[in-house]
Amino acid sequence: MAQLSDDCFAFGGQLLGIDEAAGLIATRVLPLPGREWVPLNATRGRVLVTPLLAPGPLPPFFNAAVDGYAFAHGSLGPGETRLPLAGRAPAGVAAPPLAPGTAMRIFTGAPMPAGADTVMMQEDATLADGTLLLPEGLKQGANCRPAGEDVAAGAQALPAGTRLGPAEIGLAAALGVARLQCAPLLRVGVFSTGDELAEPGTALRHAQTFDSNRFTLLALLAGLPVMGSDLGIRPDEPRATAAALTAAAAHHDLLLTSGGVSAGEEDHVRAAIEGAGRLVFWRLAVKPGRPAAMGVIGGTPVLGLPGNPVAAVVCFLHLARPLIQRLAGEAPDPLPRFPAIAGFAHRKKAGRREYLRVRLVREGGKLRADKFAREGAGLLTSLTQSDAFCELVEDQRDIAPGDLVQVLPFAGMF
Repeated sequence: MAQLSDDCFAFGGQLLGIDEAAGLIATRVLPLPGREWVPLNATRGRVLVTPLLAPGPLPPFFNAAVDGYAFAHGSLGPGETRLPLAGRAPAGVAAPPLAPGTAMRIFTGAPMPAGADTVMMQEDATLADGTLLLPEGLKQGANCRPAGEDVAAGAQALPAGTRLGPAEIGLAAALGVARLQCAPLLRVGVFSTGDELAEPGTALRHAQTFDSNRFTLLALLAGLPVMGSDLGIRPDEPRATAAALTAAAAHHDLLLTSGGVSAGEEDHVRAAIEGAGRLVFWRLAVKPGRPAAMGVIGGTPVLGLPGNPVAAVVCFLHLARPLIQRLAGEAPDPLPRFPAIAGFAHRKKAGRREYLRVRLVREGGKLRADKFAREGAGLLTSLTQSDAFCELVEDQRDIAPGDLVQVLPFAGMF
């Protein structure tokens, strides 16, 4: 379980930039202790604690990369060379040695016969009366895979801090590894606050809306090395909020709340964090997402995310995601960004970062970002009908059509 000191951040400011918040997380939060051996088929999304060193070479032996004909490159003479076929080398069995001055039929993945060092692809081969016709100019070693070409024996195949996906798991399997040493999954509790919220599937009372943020946050957690816990909806009541935070902090490594962090009389999350632990920061220089709070209760970090859905997503990506990665011991993994051409005009206030929802359109070999028609932070359709966030950094002001901007694709983050 995370055990941060209440003053580990020691930030005294009132309005924090996104990069400053990320810097606090990167420098003040340590990975959770502990490790466990996990069967390979259960490691998807887990974080590797110790480097994976190749127990042997990959591939394990010199083999053919294609179906074709194996021969010794030294057999080639000037002009066309004719080599009689002698023998056959299927995959999965040891090939007999190659007789000098001959060629051998060989198949993909089969061990190269002793004496052979080159393969002619069958599509390019010419045969005449059991003889292989080889043109001059063939490259030595063509269509072959040397032992250890992919990974040498003893080399580091995967560094510590790697989050394991299909490619990494496949590499471990190819090396013959059946289990990996991984960090423990983080226990992350998620609850929403607000008397106005109702559980989906129930009947709405007057002046209520269905809670969506909790489900969005739990879905975002699903792609990270965590076990998410649904802690439900908490009422707008100070003592109940403080008690819920304190109780949940004792059994989780991180708490995420949604709503109740603004300056209204019915916003109690910030005060509850201050009362039960220490408030690290409150309010970010970001739009949408300014009312966000971070604190520590009983050694457990608590993130109070905004109640507006888009603002909650923005703050999750820039605060919760790197915090989870840090606690899990994952190597830094910045959000994906790439350039696009602005297809819109926008006026921005200096000194804060803004995230506009945009559609991406390929136009004449370039990518154009078109701004979503409405900007409200409560518009869930602005996420379902957009492709990316357009990131406007603090010192940017007016954006004109044709300007170069940075976009963060949803496909790389959600």
